[in-house]
Amino acid sequence: MTVVVFTDLDGTLLNSHDYRFDEAIPTLVLLKQQQIPIIPVTSKTRIEVTSLLEKLQLESPFIVENGSGIFIHPDDSRFELKETESWQGYQLKRLGGLYSEARSALAQLSQRLGVELQGFGDLTVADLTAITGLSPEAAGQAQTREFSEPFVTPRYCSAEAIEAAAAELGVRVVVGDRFSHLIGPQAGKGQAVRWLIEQYQHSGPLTTVGLGNSPNDLEMLQTVDRPIIIPNNKGLIHPGLSHLDADIAPHAGAQGWAAAIAPIACQ
Repeated sequence: MTVVVFTDLDGTLLNSHDYRFDEAIPTLVLLKQQQIPIIPVTSKTRIEVTSLLEKLQLESPFIVENGSGIFIHPDDSRFELKETESWQGYQLKRLGGLYSEARSALAQLSQRLGVELQGFGDLTVADLTAITGLSPEAAGQAQTREFSEPFVTPRYCSAEAIEAAAAELGVRVVVGDRFSHLIGPQAGKGQAVRWLIEQYQHSGPLTTVGLGNSPNDLEMLQTVDRPIIIPNNKGLIHPGLSHLDADIAPHAGAQGWAAAIAPIACQ
């Protein structure tokens, strides 16, 4: 039976403190040798992910901007591409809106909440570098949004209030600790993963594995057959995932990712 691995990036495959994945390289090589797809499912942009995929030497599909877009190589014969459009050298299954629509919706959300929301489009590269710790180059890549808009999570608005106001505007917000993400009403990591699973199922039965570390991974983890939670550097899992029936990796970051996936790769 085919195995497909869906994985978050920051704090999961990539260490949260240095964004490296060295400890996972041997397991990544083993998965590639066994032709097990490794599919990033991330809040990152297409530019960020393609840069990373070059380093990982992966050519699998990938899901960006919290499930707003699914990118597939146009010569990948495993998928039915009629529902996709050509986009920057890939075939795109777009679940979210366009960036201009997300920016407009963020302005409306700000008015509705009575709070000035700072989106990535409102910040300079220097601002984003200071807030995130990213290098200027990486911060610039993080701003190359095409379908969604991250914003600094306001301190004095509850997640429920933000989500309710977004729903009234016909959009969704994935609320996070530091940043929240405004996405289209049909977008989401769970929806994107389900669509890709359906494509893989055209070739036969499969087992799906998902790895994540935060509540914005919850929909993905609930969708796969075998969810795996990556703990933080203190060995604790995020409270927002504590109710999920899932395996817990023995370590944080890339080391934990490799340890959790290795038995699957060796089956």
